[in-house]
Amino acid sequence: MPEGLILKGVGGFYQVESREGLYECRVRGLFRKKGITPLPGDYVDFTITDEAAKEGWIEEIRQRRNYFNRPPVANINRLAVVLAAANPSPDFLLADKLIISALLNDIEPIVIINKIDLVKRADIDETERIYIKTGFPIVKMSKVTMEGYDLLHEKLKGKCTVFAGQSGVGKSTILNNITSSSVMETGEVSKKIKRGKQTTRHVQLIPIDYGGYVVDTPGFSLMSPEGVQHEELSWMYPEFEKYQSLCRFNGCSHIKEPGCSIKDAVKAGEISEKRYECYKRIYEELKQLYDKRYE
Repeated sequence: MPEGLILKGVGGFYQVESREGLYECRVRGLFRKKGITPLPGDYVDFTITDEAAKEGWIEEIRQRRNYFNRPPVANINRLAVVLAAANPSPDFLLADKLIISALLNDIEPIVIINKIDLVKRADIDETERIYIKTGFPIVKMSKVTMEGYDLLHEKLKGKCTVFAGQSGVGKSTILNNITSSSVMETGEVSKKIKRGKQTTRHVQLIPIDYGGYVVDTPGFSLMSPEGVQHEELSWMYPEFEKYQSLCRFNGCSHIKEPGCSIKDAVKAGEISEKRYECYKRIYEELKQLYDKRYE
């Protein structure tokens, strides 16, 4: 039985890439009875019903590495968190929530600082310093100068990478340049509100010439860091790790307790103040959810 990868699904039909070619497949009713929906990124076994028309039926969905309901996509192993250096201003809280979602699902984050041609080098360096202690790869990019694209190609090779971030940061433009074609409609940035118009309509895996796939993901920017408790949140910040055992109190929340080594590291400039402020906001958000769990 042929094996394949679902690239996209529209209207109950799924585009499956395989060694035998590209097929349009439907799905057996037994999946609906089991409450299973095939997703872009799923590895599947399928039967060919019409070789000339390249049609078939999906018979089995392989075990998933991970999956998301919003957007509907499976088996991601890299998340590119895209920030704009300007227009729109970086949303660091959203970036942290996306990074946490990646780490919870065994996905390696990459931080992309896009539109670097719009600001001074000192501003770019300041944004880079926020993430430099995390150990995550950082790629600085511009569609005007094409800076950063060679490095990004290296990071994407052989991986299935999701691009996510607030609207207007240039995700679709990056994808179009990577794939050398206008695979996604690019949304202009509104001059009035400095935000991009959402134009991507469905999730699609896009093969790249040098091996691997990239994904554009409408709705991913709305994710919250579900799956982590407030007491565990600090472990989602890699730059906190070496300081955690040095706090005066066991179970330190790193919010109000005295003798907190993480707060000291922030004051000393060893941990980004912006990252720490995002940590506090997410901690309080998760704590409120925990406190209201029985209401």
